[in-house]
Amino acid sequence: MSVFDLSSRTVLVTGATSGIGYETARQLADRGATVLVHGRTAEDAQAATDALVANEGIDAAQLCAFSADFTQLEEVEKMARRVIAAHPRLDVLVNNAAIAAPERHTLTADGNEIALQVNFLAHYLLTCLLEPALTSGAGGRVVNVSSSLHRTASIQWNDPQRARRYSRLAAYAQSQLALTVFAADPRVTAVSVHPGVCETGLLSLYGVEGDPAAAGAAHVVRLCDPATELVNGAYYDRDQHVDPAPAATEDRTIKRLTKLADQLVGQHA
Repeated sequence: MSVFDLSSRTVLVTGATSGIGYETARQLADRGATVLVHGRTAEDAQAATDALVANEGIDAAQLCAFSADFTQLEEVEKMARRVIAAHPRLDVLVNNAAIAAPERHTLTADGNEIALQVNFLAHYLLTCLLEPALTSGAGGRVVNVSSSLHRTASIQWNDPQRARRYSRLAAYAQSQLALTVFAADPRVTAVSVHPGVCETGLLSLYGVEGDPAAAGAAHVVRLCDPATELVNGAYYDRDQHVDPAPAATEDRTIKRLTKLADQLVGQHA
């Protein structure tokens, strides 16, 4: 992959304390970008920025630590306010943070199934709140780090919290399908990408050996480059533009998901 200069770009990467998120932050900063490093706690975010400086040779002036626990939508809202106050123009939002759904059905304090909230609803809310910053300059874009497992999923419209019939794999896949559908929302130019199966905390969901996280991150970083032309709602499998699951581009599904997400994030939007 050719190295491109991103020195004029400001990028927020969620879930940037480990795995693909950390590698994405590193590669973006290597190319000169100002990177907003998100972690679940302030300590996690600061530790990641410290590691990028100490271990990767990144200039500390290029890094800003932000924190929000995505199991609490109020924290997402507060972080969005802090980001806009510090960076009224944001070039790219990388929605990367993700958890594997737990074995047992688990609800957040907001009342949402935990994988649905962390992997999708928190990103939906964050993107909506950051929309003014993302659309204030040319080339603003959102990159949703999704998964090929979205192809196995269906959104349970009558039971999105999966209270009646829970499976951790189905819950995770539903969250990834929702994130992929969300890329087709017309409000902000957005794409989704399956970065490949990588050696991260989510590898157990796939049950196979994975590529290094840096390899997956490279596919994410390429989509952050303003020279990479994006079709709104496009889906990439690594570096290939391919069709997502049919549901991901259906107008009816996009509208239903927007309505559902608006209901579930409630007053925080």
